[in-house]
Amino acid sequence: MLFSTKAEYGVRLMVELGRQRGAMPVSLSSVAEAERLPLSYLEHLVAKLRKAGLVTSTRGAHGGYRLARPAEEITMDAVVEALEGQIAPMECFHDTPDGKVLCSHEDDGDRACATKLLWTRVQGGVTRALSGTTLAELVEFSAGGADGERRTPVGSAA
Repeated sequence: MLFSTKAEYGVRLMVELGRQRGAMPVSLSSVAEAERLPLSYLEHLVAKLRKAGLVTSTRGAHGGYRLARPAEEITMDAVVEALEGQIAPMECFHDTPDGKVLCSHEDDGDRACATKLLWTRVQGGVTRALSGTTLAELVEFSAGGADGERRTPVGSAA
């Protein structure tokens, strides 16, 4: 299952905001520079995150973005769903408001969809992994970096 760059870049943006620990708002340009991401794309993504109530913005010369709530309270399923929409391993999958999974092929005859069990399990596994991972965990993991060196949060003095 592949997620798009929306999820990848959006999670990276959230990790950078999470690394600030309630400090001053962070400008998107500093995140774009630190993460080597396109600013115009981040602007599009942060609008989705803001609409989902995951980030807040402050206007002005010292404005920017920060987390709307503590990183420990933000799970990756909320972030990915805000950016990508419903998490579904196949186009035929649709969640109902009561949490059931519907398959558009179920009405193709008198038999149940032969692959629904498999894709339901895949969806459940992905959803559990995302909901079981907090932003705080990713922030902590990123503190060591891939080479074991600690990174300085963007907007901070080195």
